[in-house]
Amino acid sequence: MYDVRRLRLLKELADRGTLAEVAAALRYSPSSVSQQLDLLEREVGVPLLVPAGRGVLLTPEAQALAVRAGEILALLERAETEVAARSETATGVVRLAIFQSAALALLPETLSRMAQDHPAVRVEVVQHEPEAALRRTATRDFDLVVAEQYPGHATAWHEGLDHRPLVRDPVRLALPAASPVRDLRDAPPLPWVMEPRGAASRHWAEQQCRLAGFEPDVRYESADLEVHMRLVESGNAVALLPDLVWSGRPAPGRMLVPSGAPEREVFTAARRSGADRPAVVALRETLEAAAG
Repeated sequence: MYDVRRLRLLKELADRGTLAEVAAALRYSPSSVSQQLDLLEREVGVPLLVPAGRGVLLTPEAQALAVRAGEILALLERAETEVAARSETATGVVRLAIFQSAALALLPETLSRMAQDHPAVRVEVVQHEPEAALRRTATRDFDLVVAEQYPGHATAWHEGLDHRPLVRDPVRLALPAASPVRDLRDAPPLPWVMEPRGAASRHWAEQQCRLAGFEPDVRYESADLEVHMRLVESGNAVALLPDLVWSGRPAPGRMLVPSGAPEREVFTAARRSGADRPAVVALRETLEAAAG
């Protein structure tokens, strides 16, 4: 019978691509990972890895075994979930990944409610970019993720994750208070602040400007939406910002609804094999209550 811990290492390598990434994720040394995979190769009796430059590639046999390893790990997680579900109290650790504006709007109330209603659950939170967080939830780095997708820009689909709507978040054109602009089509000469290239929000915002008939003058880039708000408030830039950014505080400057009243979808995702664990259920429901 194959060693489950070694099978997990093979699955991790299939998901992450390099021995170094597997070692970092599991807090092993790369040499330890390599040694364990060598032992698995002996157990299986066929080559699993072949050298490729400074790294390794999985053989077809290893790829097939990695698929089965993923099924085995999912079954084990389901078994753990079923046992945990027999308890009347939600307990244990839940690792949550969440992006900045959702964290600002939802985390304070969510954590307060969890402490009051589910004191035996330890919630560990990491602020993380949604696309990468979804992938890392699929690979078991996180138990639950709060992610987003903009109209016409669906996030990558990861096998084994469920998706559950959390909130529809309107996106508005944020302008300095004194700006005379009445529509996105009036904004071509204005300086813009946007997230860095590669972010879904950046691509979507650029597309909205192009559909309005101009190329935005993006003078300022920041992944921190607090920076966007300050630049708008101070009269130095305009931006397309979701409502969650200023939840519980006055909106900066003037806010206009663009044509079509666009909304981003904020949702939660968890591995199906662990989604019914009471601690995960409790955190998910508490997030939904805070969003409501």
